[in-house]
Amino acid sequence: MRINKYIAQASSLSRRKADEAIAAGRVQINGQSAEQGQEIGDTDTVTLDGRAITPPVKTITIMLNKPVGYVVSRNGQGSPTIYELLPAEYQNLQPVGRLDKDSSGLLLLTNDGDLANELTHPSHQKLKIYQVTLDKPLTPDDKTRIEQGIELEDGPSKLEIKTLENRKSVIENCHLYEVKMSEGRNRQIRRTFAALGYKVQTLHRTHFGDHQLGTLQSGKIKEI
Repeated sequence: MRINKYIAQASSLSRRKADEAIAAGRVQINGQSAEQGQEIGDTDTVTLDGRAITPPVKTITIMLNKPVGYVVSRNGQGSPTIYELLPAEYQNLQPVGRLDKDSSGLLLLTNDGDLANELTHPSHQKLKIYQVTLDKPLTPDDKTRIEQGIELEDGPSKLEIKTLENRKSVIENCHLYEVKMSEGRNRQIRRTFAALGYKVQTLHRTHFGDHQLGTLQSGKIKEI
């Protein structure tokens, strides 16, 4: 097995990130610096940042319906983390992308670095769908502006928006919308609406690529 594939299966790194780690001298094979394209045998010992790594017997991917208030991190710095919701056998899994503390919904975790890269790399343009409540109705002009693209400090942001007229918001006097996007920059949806004077009250992800939350209850997990 080639070294970058080995690392991708044994860690949360994609093959591309594994190649970068090899080039940076972070990977050793039997105590010697690894080289690009090197083959790994059954008796070889591979370390990443000084820690021995071994591919799992099988790859595991789970879906979590993340509740509001949980941090997608191992260190919540005083806040509860998603790992407090996971059984012991899933504690080694890494999140695929992020949901901020105030957001809820579909979060994938996996030990498959290649899958994580496929789902998150910008070149793959994986569709993500959210239900979003705003503090006031979105005007037609502002809806058009967002769909055409709003300039943020880290580049343009373009969202596809649909009013969910027949759905009740969980917050009284808030207005519910479906938002589709294929990017995933930090707090992008919140910042996009804030740029036009709207406050996102709730943000709940329902779809990520081919995966959908369905009836999975808040705080529960499902292996996929």
